[in-house]
Amino acid sequence: MANNFVIDEEFIASQNSLKADELAEDLEYLGRRLARRGLDPRSFVERAKSLRVAVPSWGVGTGGTRFARFAGAGEPRNVYEKLDDCAAINSLVRSTSAVSLHIPWDKPESAETLKNYATARGLTFDAMNSNTFQDQPGQAHSYKFGSLSHMDPATRRQAVDHNLECIELGKAIGSKALTVWVGDGSNFAGQSNFRVALENYLGSMREIYAAVPDDWKLFIEHKMFEPAFYSTVISDWGTNYYCARELGPKAYCLVDLGHHAPNVNIEQVVSRLIQFGKLGGFHFNDSKYGDDDLDTGSVKPFQLFLIFNELVDAEVSKVPGFDPAYMLDQSHNVTDPIESLMSSAVEVSRAYVQALLVDREGLAEAQRKGDALLAHSILKEAFTTDVSAILATARIELGGAADPLSCYRASGYRNEKARERPASSVISAGIV
Repeated sequence: MANNFVIDEEFIASQNSLKADELAEDLEYLGRRLARRGLDPRSFVERAKSLRVAVPSWGVGTGGTRFARFAGAGEPRNVYEKLDDCAAINSLVRSTSAVSLHIPWDKPESAETLKNYATARGLTFDAMNSNTFQDQPGQAHSYKFGSLSHMDPATRRQAVDHNLECIELGKAIGSKALTVWVGDGSNFAGQSNFRVALENYLGSMREIYAAVPDDWKLFIEHKMFEPAFYSTVISDWGTNYYCARELGPKAYCLVDLGHHAPNVNIEQVVSRLIQFGKLGGFHFNDSKYGDDDLDTGSVKPFQLFLIFNELVDAEVSKVPGFDPAYMLDQSHNVTDPIESLMSSAVEVSRAYVQALLVDREGLAEAQRKGDALLAHSILKEAFTTDVSAILATARIELGGAADPLSCYRASGYRNEKARERPASSVISAGIV
C-alpha cells in the first residue's frame, strides 16, 4: 500500500526560486495593465486561491480507445496508489484536494483505512461514481442491455443495490454526492420502447434518491451517445432536467463538456440550468469530434471561458442556491496522466480568473444598447488577458509550484513510481 517517493515542499520551493525573478516581472507587467482598468491583481490572486476542482481516481491511469490501450510506466495498481498520484498533483497545483472515486474500481476492504490514507495526504473525497455500464466478476445479471432502465426487474434491482452500496461507502469516507451515469440505450430501431425505458429509469432512480442523505446531492449525467449509438435513455440536458425535477430538490444535472451533440451551445445550457436551479456541477474535458475526453482547454479554450463567464455571472449576481461542483473527467491515452490532470486544473483556474476580469457593467450596457461587437470585444479582452502570473502566484502562496509541469518533470516522480510499481496486467482505469 505504501509508496516512498513524494514531491516534498523543499523541492517545490527550490524549483520556485528558479522562476522568482521572471514571475515578479510578469506580475508587475500584468498589474500595470489591470491598473489601467481600475483592477487590483491581488484580488484575483485571492479568488484563484479559492477555486477547487476535484480529480477523478480513474484519471491517473492510462485511458484507452475502442481499439487499444497503451499502458504507461508506474501506473497505479490500486486505489491507494491512485491517491498517491492525486496527492502529487495537488502538491503542485494546490486546487485539487478532492478525489472522486469510482466503484467497484476503487472499492476498499476498509472504508476507515481508505479515509485515513487520504487524510494523511491532505485529500478528501468528492462525489461517488457508480458503475452499471460494465459487468463485474460474479455479477448475477448482465448490463449488456441496460441497467437502471432494463426490462428485467432483477437487473434493475441489482443496479439500484449497487448505487445504494456507493452511498453507504460515501457516507463512511465523507463524500457528499453521488453521480449516476448509465450507458443504457439501444443500437437498433425497435430494440427499446423509449417511454418504458425512461419510466424504468425513473423508477430505479426514485429508490436511489430516497437513500441519498438530506445533506447530499444526486448528480444525473446525460450523454448523447456511446455505448448505445441509436438511442440513449438520458441523452440530453432536457431529459436530464426533467428527471432531476421529477426526483426532487436533492437531484441536479451534471454537465460533461463532451456529452453533447456537435456544436451545441454548452454555455447556454449552463445558463438555463442555473436559471432553473438545477445546475449540479461539471465534468471538465475537451472534444473535437464527440465525447473525446481530451485535456481541458486543449481544443476549445474560448468555449471553456464562455462557460465560466456564465458561472461567474451567476456568482456575482448571487443566484440563490448556486454552488456547482467542479471535477475533471478525462482519458489520457498518449500523455502522462498526472501531467494532463495538472495542466487541466490550471486551465480551469485560468478560465475562472479570466471570467472574473469581464467588465460586467460595460457588458450589460452594451447588451442594453444592442451593441453586439462591443459586447463581444469586452469578452475577448478578458479572454486574451494572460493571467498566468496570477495563477502562479496563487499556487506559490498555497505551497504549490510556479510551473507545475517543469517541477514535476524535474522531480523524477514518474521514474520513481516506475521502480516502485512493477507493471500489472490488471489496472482498474477506464473511460467514463
